[in-house]
Amino acid sequence: MYDNICKYLAEHFSQDIASWLLGKPIKLTQLSPKELSNEPIRADSLILLQSDELVLHTEFQTSPDEEIPLRMADYRLRVYRRFPDKEMRQVVVYLRKSNSELVYQNSFKLTNFSHEFEVIRLWEQPTELFLKTPGLLPFAILTKEEKKEEVLHEIAKQIDTLESRKIQADVTAASYILGGLVLKREIMSKILRRDIMKESVTYQEIFQEGEIKGKMEGKMEGIKKVAINLLKQGLSIDFVAMVTGLSQETVQELQQNLP
Repeated sequence: MYDNICKYLAEHFSQDIASWLLGKPIKLTQLSPKELSNEPIRADSLILLQSDELVLHTEFQTSPDEEIPLRMADYRLRVYRRFPDKEMRQVVVYLRKSNSELVYQNSFKLTNFSHEFEVIRLWEQPTELFLKTPGLLPFAILTKEEKKEEVLHEIAKQIDTLESRKIQADVTAASYILGGLVLKREIMSKILRRDIMKESVTYQEIFQEGEIKGKMEGKMEGIKKVAINLLKQGLSIDFVAMVTGLSQETVQELQQNLP
Protein backbone atom coordinates (compact mmCIF):
# COMPACT_ATOMS: atom_id res chain seq x y z
CA MET A 1 0.00 0.00 0.00
CA TYR A 2 2.72 2.51 0.94
CA ASP A 3 4.73 1.56 -2.14
CA ASN A 4 1.72 2.16 -4.37
CA ILE A 5 1.04 5.56 -2.84
CA CYS A 6 4.66 6.67 -3.31
CA LYS A 7 4.66 5.43 -6.90
CA TYR A 8 1.46 7.31 -7.60
CA LEU A 9 2.88 10.54 -6.20
CA ALA A 10 6.15 10.15 -8.10
CA GLU A 11 4.41 9.45 -11.39
CA HIS A 12 1.64 12.06 -11.14
CA PHE A 13 3.63 14.82 -9.45
CA SER A 14 7.00 14.15 -11.08
CA GLN A 15 7.98 17.82 -11.27
CA ASP A 16 7.37 18.24 -7.53
CA ILE A 17 9.52 15.17 -6.87
CA ALA A 18 12.20 16.51 -9.23
CA SER A 19 12.24 19.86 -7.44
CA TRP A 20 12.83 18.04 -4.17
CA LEU A 21 15.40 15.44 -5.27
CA LEU A 22 17.07 17.22 -8.19
CA GLY A 23 16.74 20.85 -7.13
CA LYS A 24 14.77 21.91 -10.21
CA PRO A 25 11.34 21.05 -11.69
CA ILE A 26 12.55 18.92 -14.60
CA LYS A 27 9.81 17.27 -16.66
CA LEU A 28 10.17 13.51 -16.19
CA THR A 29 8.42 10.54 -17.76
CA GLN A 30 8.14 6.99 -16.49
CA LEU A 31 10.80 4.46 -17.45
CA SER A 32 9.85 0.80 -17.18
CA PRO A 33 12.41 -1.60 -15.66
CA LYS A 34 11.59 -3.91 -18.59
CA GLU A 35 13.35 -1.45 -20.88
CA LEU A 36 16.60 -2.18 -19.04
CA SER A 37 16.46 -5.95 -18.87
CA ASN A 38 14.21 -8.91 -19.60
CA GLU A 39 14.70 -9.97 -16.00
CA PRO A 40 14.35 -6.94 -13.72
CA ILE A 41 15.14 -7.38 -10.04
CA ARG A 42 11.98 -7.79 -7.99
CA ALA A 43 11.44 -4.41 -6.31
CA ASP A 44 7.93 -3.20 -5.53
CA SER A 45 9.31 0.16 -4.39
CA LEU A 46 11.30 0.81 -7.58
CA ILE A 47 10.51 4.05 -9.43
CA LEU A 48 12.33 5.04 -12.61
CA LEU A 49 11.72 8.43 -14.23
CA GLN A 50 13.62 9.99 -17.09
CA SER A 51 14.17 13.18 -19.05
CA ASP A 52 16.20 13.64 -22.22
CA GLU A 53 19.39 14.01 -20.19
CA LEU A 54 18.79 12.26 -16.87
CA VAL A 55 17.38 9.13 -15.21
CA LEU A 56 16.03 9.41 -11.66
CA HIS A 57 15.94 6.12 -9.76
CA THR A 58 14.04 6.37 -6.47
CA GLU A 59 13.23 3.70 -3.91
CA PHE A 60 10.73 4.47 -1.15
CA GLN A 61 11.27 2.09 1.76
CA THR A 62 9.04 1.66 4.80
CA SER A 63 11.57 -0.60 6.52
CA PRO A 64 15.33 -1.23 6.12
CA ASP A 65 16.29 -3.64 3.35
CA GLU A 66 19.73 -5.22 3.12
CA GLU A 67 19.25 -5.78 -0.64
CA ILE A 68 19.10 -2.04 -1.40
CA PRO A 69 22.85 -1.49 -2.12
CA LEU A 70 23.01 -4.37 -4.62
CA ARG A 71 19.82 -3.19 -6.29
CA MET A 72 21.12 0.36 -6.67
CA ALA A 73 24.42 -0.83 -8.17
CA ASP A 74 22.65 -3.25 -10.49
CA TYR A 75 20.29 -0.62 -11.88
CA ARG A 76 23.08 1.88 -12.29
CA LEU A 77 24.86 -0.54 -14.62
CA ARG A 78 21.65 -1.43 -16.45
CA VAL A 79 20.85 2.22 -17.10
CA TYR A 80 24.41 2.83 -18.29
CA ARG A 81 24.11 0.02 -20.81
CA ARG A 82 20.79 1.39 -22.10
CA PHE A 83 21.58 5.13 -21.84
CA PRO A 84 25.39 5.57 -21.63
CA ASP A 85 25.16 9.34 -22.16
CA LYS A 86 22.53 10.06 -19.52
CA GLU A 87 23.30 11.26 -16.02
CA MET A 88 21.71 9.17 -13.27
CA ARG A 89 20.60 10.12 -9.78
CA GLN A 90 19.73 7.37 -7.33
CA VAL A 91 17.94 8.08 -4.08
CA VAL A 92 16.62 5.79 -1.35
CA VAL A 93 13.92 7.45 0.77
CA TYR A 94 13.16 5.82 4.12
CA LEU A 95 9.64 6.63 5.33
CA ARG A 96 9.49 5.27 8.85
CA LYS A 97 12.01 6.15 11.56
CA SER A 98 14.49 3.38 12.28
CA ASN A 99 17.65 2.94 14.29
CA SER A 100 18.93 0.24 11.96
CA GLU A 101 22.38 0.77 10.49
CA LEU A 102 20.90 -0.16 7.12
CA VAL A 103 19.16 3.21 6.75
CA TYR A 104 22.61 4.87 6.74
CA GLN A 105 24.08 2.55 4.14
CA ASN A 106 24.75 4.47 0.91
CA SER A 107 27.20 2.30 -1.02
CA PHE A 108 27.77 -1.13 -2.49
CA LYS A 109 31.32 -2.43 -2.33
CA LEU A 110 33.20 -5.41 -3.71
CA THR A 111 36.90 -5.95 -4.29
CA ASN A 112 37.95 -3.30 -6.83
CA PHE A 113 34.35 -2.13 -7.26
CA SER A 114 32.37 0.54 -5.41
CA HIS A 115 29.09 2.34 -6.10
CA GLU A 116 27.47 5.13 -4.09
CA PHE A 117 23.91 6.46 -3.96
CA GLU A 118 21.96 9.01 -1.93
CA VAL A 119 19.89 8.24 1.16
CA ILE A 120 17.13 10.43 2.62
CA ARG A 121 15.64 9.67 6.02
CA LEU A 122 12.38 11.59 6.04
CA TRP A 123 12.29 11.99 9.82
CA GLU A 124 15.41 14.18 9.52
CA GLN A 125 13.99 16.45 6.81
CA PRO A 126 12.58 19.98 7.45
CA THR A 127 8.79 19.87 7.42
CA GLU A 128 8.29 23.22 5.68
CA LEU A 129 9.97 21.92 2.53
CA PHE A 130 7.12 19.45 2.01
CA LEU A 131 4.29 21.93 2.53
CA LYS A 132 5.02 23.92 -0.62
CA THR A 133 3.80 21.62 -3.42
CA PRO A 134 0.87 19.15 -3.75
CA GLY A 135 3.02 16.14 -4.61
CA LEU A 136 5.07 16.45 -1.43
CA LEU A 137 2.25 17.23 1.03
CA PRO A 138 1.57 13.56 1.93
CA PHE A 139 5.22 13.12 3.00
CA ALA A 140 5.16 16.12 5.36
CA ILE A 141 3.65 14.10 8.21
CA LEU A 142 6.76 11.86 8.21
CA THR A 143 9.29 14.69 8.51
CA LYS A 144 11.20 16.29 11.38
CA GLU A 145 8.42 18.15 13.21
CA GLU A 146 7.37 16.05 16.21
CA LYS A 147 3.92 17.64 16.65
CA LYS A 148 2.31 15.41 14.05
CA GLU A 149 -1.27 16.53 14.61
CA GLU A 150 -0.29 20.15 13.97
CA VAL A 151 1.46 19.09 10.77
CA LEU A 152 -1.64 17.21 9.64
CA HIS A 153 -3.79 20.28 10.27
CA GLU A 154 -1.41 22.28 8.08
CA ILE A 155 -1.54 19.59 5.39
CA ALA A 156 -5.35 19.71 5.44
CA LYS A 157 -5.22 23.49 5.19
CA GLN A 158 -2.92 23.35 2.18
CA ILE A 159 -5.09 20.70 0.51
CA ASP A 160 -8.11 23.00 0.77
CA THR A 161 -6.26 25.63 -1.27
CA LEU A 162 -5.74 23.29 -4.24
CA GLU A 163 -7.95 24.27 -7.18
CA SER A 164 -8.51 20.78 -8.59
CA ARG A 165 -10.94 18.65 -6.60
CA LYS A 166 -9.37 15.51 -8.09
CA ILE A 167 -5.94 16.52 -6.81
CA GLN A 168 -7.49 17.37 -3.45
CA ALA A 169 -8.98 13.88 -3.26
CA ASP A 170 -5.81 12.06 -4.28
CA VAL A 171 -3.51 14.07 -2.01
CA THR A 172 -5.93 13.63 0.91
CA ALA A 173 -6.03 9.86 0.44
CA ALA A 174 -2.24 9.66 0.10
CA SER A 175 -1.79 11.79 3.23
CA TYR A 176 -4.18 9.54 5.13
CA ILE A 177 -2.39 6.35 4.17
CA LEU A 178 1.18 7.60 4.76
CA GLY A 179 0.06 9.29 7.96
CA GLY A 180 -0.84 5.86 9.30
CA LEU A 181 2.87 5.28 9.86
CA VAL A 182 2.95 7.87 12.67
CA LEU A 183 -0.64 8.68 13.71
CA LYS A 184 -3.72 6.74 14.72
CA ARG A 185 -6.37 6.50 12.04
CA GLU A 186 -8.99 7.93 14.37
CA ILE A 187 -7.02 11.17 14.70
CA MET A 188 -6.55 11.49 10.95
CA SER A 189 -10.22 10.85 10.28
CA LYS A 190 -11.07 13.89 12.41
CA ILE A 191 -8.66 16.18 10.54
CA LEU A 192 -8.77 15.04 6.92
CA ARG A 193 -11.96 15.21 4.86
CA ARG A 194 -13.19 11.67 4.43
CA ASP A 195 -15.89 12.71 1.98
CA ILE A 196 -13.38 13.92 -0.60
CA MET A 197 -11.14 10.88 -0.11
CA LYS A 198 -13.86 8.72 -1.65
CA GLU A 199 -13.28 10.52 -4.94
CA SER A 200 -9.60 9.58 -4.98
CA VAL A 201 -8.00 7.49 -7.70
CA THR A 202 -6.54 5.44 -4.84
CA TYR A 203 -10.02 4.29 -3.88
CA GLN A 204 -10.95 3.71 -7.49
CA GLU A 205 -7.93 1.45 -7.99
CA ILE A 206 -8.81 -0.54 -4.89
CA PHE A 207 -12.32 -1.13 -6.18
CA GLN A 208 -10.97 -2.04 -9.62
CA GLU A 209 -8.67 -4.58 -8.01
CA GLY A 210 -11.64 -6.04 -6.21
CA GLU A 211 -13.60 -6.23 -9.45
CA ILE A 212 -10.77 -8.02 -11.28
CA LYS A 213 -10.36 -10.57 -8.53
CA GLY A 214 -14.12 -10.82 -8.31
CA LYS A 215 -14.38 -12.02 -11.90
CA MET A 216 -12.06 -14.89 -11.09
CA GLU A 217 -13.29 -15.84 -7.64
CA GLY A 218 -16.63 -14.16 -7.19
CA LYS A 219 -17.05 -10.44 -6.59
CA MET A 220 -17.50 -10.63 -2.82
CA GLU A 221 -14.52 -12.92 -2.31
CA GLY A 222 -12.38 -10.57 -4.39
CA ILE A 223 -13.39 -7.57 -2.30
CA LYS A 224 -12.72 -9.52 0.88
CA LYS A 225 -9.20 -10.27 -0.35
CA VAL A 226 -8.64 -6.56 -0.89
CA ALA A 227 -9.92 -5.90 2.64
CA ILE A 228 -7.54 -8.51 4.08
CA ASN A 229 -4.59 -6.91 2.29
CA LEU A 230 -5.51 -3.50 3.68
CA LEU A 231 -5.87 -4.90 7.20
CA LYS A 232 -2.43 -6.47 6.93
CA GLN A 233 -1.07 -3.00 6.14
CA GLY A 234 -2.41 -1.80 9.50
CA LEU A 235 -5.42 0.16 8.24
CA SER A 236 -8.33 0.54 10.63
CA ILE A 237 -11.58 -1.44 10.45
CA ASP A 238 -13.49 1.78 9.87
CA PHE A 239 -11.26 2.79 6.97
CA VAL A 240 -11.32 -0.65 5.32
CA ALA A 241 -15.10 -0.81 5.62
CA MET A 242 -15.44 2.62 4.02
CA VAL A 243 -13.10 1.72 1.13
CA THR A 244 -14.50 -1.72 0.29
CA GLY A 245 -18.17 -1.21 1.11
CA LEU A 246 -18.13 -4.17 3.49
CA SER A 247 -19.86 -3.87 6.86
CA GLN A 248 -17.71 -3.16 9.90
CA GLU A 249 -18.80 -6.50 11.33
CA THR A 250 -17.51 -8.33 8.25
CA VAL A 251 -14.21 -6.46 8.31
CA GLN A 252 -13.82 -7.13 12.02
CA GLU A 253 -14.37 -10.84 11.41
CA LEU A 254 -11.74 -10.80 8.65
CA GLN A 255 -9.31 -9.08 11.01
CA GLN A 256 -9.86 -11.68 13.73
CA ASN A 257 -9.07 -14.44 11.25
CA LEU A 258 -5.86 -12.90 9.94
CA PRO A 259 -2.97 -15.40 9.91
